[in-house]
Amino acid sequence: MPQAIRILLVEDEAILAMVMAEELTDSGYEVVGPVGRLDKAVAMARDASFDMALLDANLHGERVFPVADILIERGVPFVFLTGYAMADVPPRFLKYRFLQKPTEIGAVLQQLSRIAPADSV
Repeated sequence: MPQAIRILLVEDEAILAMVMAEELTDSGYEVVGPVGRLDKAVAMARDASFDMALLDANLHGERVFPVADILIERGVPFVFLTGYAMADVPPRFLKYRFLQKPTEIGAVLQQLSRIAPADSV
């Protein structure tokens, strides 16, 4: 049986994080987190073992971009979840995938399938 793809889930809204973690688990993924604070997300991005990530762009008023920078450095694919206008996103991140919140789990799963590491599909 193949090993589940591990996803770092960074989301500061507790109920949304719990629902998303459950839906991802039900879809066959293994969830790392969820993590709702920037300092903890940075630490997890540096030290934890996972295959890809879902990043809420705003964690209690702090931008998640330092986490994205670490993931880029590590070569870990990710998708941003945001309720903000794309004009607020630094240009270096515009080539990455974004989903507008609120979003359906189907859209999340579709984006994850597009960024999944080749050896996991």
